[in-house]
Amino acid sequence: MTFENLGRTIPHGLTTDAFTLRPIVADDAELDYAAVMESREYLRTWEQSTWPADDFTVGANRKDLEGLEQRHADGRAFTYTVLNPAGTECLGCVYLMPTDAKMFLGAGITPVGHRRWDEFQAAVYFWVRRSHVASHTDRVVLDTLRTWLAREWHFDGHLFVTNEQFTQQVELFRHTDLQLRFEVKEIGKPGRYLAYG
Repeated sequence: MTFENLGRTIPHGLTTDAFTLRPIVADDAELDYAAVMESREYLRTWEQSTWPADDFTVGANRKDLEGLEQRHADGRAFTYTVLNPAGTECLGCVYLMPTDAKMFLGAGITPVGHRRWDEFQAAVYFWVRRSHVASHTDRVVLDTLRTWLAREWHFDGHLFVTNEQFTQQVELFRHTDLQLRFEVKEIGKPGRYLAYG
């Protein structure tokens, strides 16, 4: 189930009228940092953590992105930056994690219905820059991701994951035909993650 065993070319990304999606690299540090810090309170809820701290720096962000870039290159997990069409502003990020990643191995995973976690190969997370939520960019990203994942990735099932405290994204999923499939309680996290498929 790990991504190293996908055995196919990983999509480089896509371009739409609304945004460009491409693998994140360390040189995206400044653009990504601006989006992260603008959205930091909202990301702390999404992450259920204190990240990013108020004193987070571009240099620390570059280190984080170096790790994400390497993980992508190794095929362990995939991170894409969401950029405006001109490539001058980061609008958010998309993360594709294998469902057998370490973060899930010790988690309490409760099915909602009759599906099994191991029927799904990928857990997809995304966030959109706070200033772009009012214009429904998050819905545009979600709709685009659903089509892209179905057409180009051919996973053995995928789930969209958020957490129950991030109510804006929970409501986004509820207003689609996606169904709540699992509740996930990660060790050390105060709330549950909700997985939709």
